Amino acid sequence: MSLRKKLADSEAVLNWAARRIAAYIRRVHRNTRWQRIGYEELDRLAEVGEPVIVVLWHQRLAQSPYFFPLDKGRICSITSAARAGSMVGRVQMLFGMDTIAMSSHKRHVALSREVLGRMKQGISIGIAADGPRGPERVCSTVPLVWARSSGKRVFGITYSVRHGREAGTWDRLLLPRPWRNEGVFLCSEWKKHVPRKASEEEIETLRQDLERHMNAITAEADRMVGREPWEPG
Repeated sequence: MSLRKKLADSEAVLNWAARRIAAYIRRVHRNTRWQRIGYEELDRLAEVGEPVIVVLWHQRLAQSPYFFPLDKGRICSITSAARAGSMVGRVQMLFGMDTIAMSSHKRHVALSREVLGRMKQGISIGIAADGPRGPERVCSTVPLVWARSSGKRVFGITYSVRHGREAGTWDRLLLPRPWRNEGVFLCSEWKKHVPRKASEEEIETLRQDLERHMNAITAEADRMVGREPWEPG
């Protein structure tokens, strides 16, 4: 085994990297003047122990530990079992979030059973709807399947900052400047109903609607801080 692979698989190295990333996220949060908009209903549901499904775009993961009111309720994020996804999970756990690794070896039925089990315990579920590999801002049907099975409400959450740059990754990950910044967290419920016996055509229509909802709230957040809204690449 090469030294590089040994380091990449080392628990000590991985935990050190997760702590460094978490420190950056905390520094960004501490040094940014934030607005928090649209959270009233989500806060109320979290406070009474009513779980929801939280949807975000992969591009906006860098402040995801602050998306959900962890002082009021619990949330479990779905991450990839691959190395990058595993790191996301490690970082989120440092903020008090639960995680479930979504492995290619784990059948969708088994994953859904685990997710529904968490929701029955009063734990909300969070997922990047275009993860783990994209395409960028193409919503998967996974949140719809869970909404149909659980009957739980779906909230889109995003954030934006005035000063930041996009990484050269498939998702164009937004990396905020960690000093003297301005930002906004924006929460908006997706209010469409997913029928228990929805046809494939209905699911596709709903999928596209959720995708538009996520793009609309993210564009709104960008405009609020003076960023140019996303355009397909």
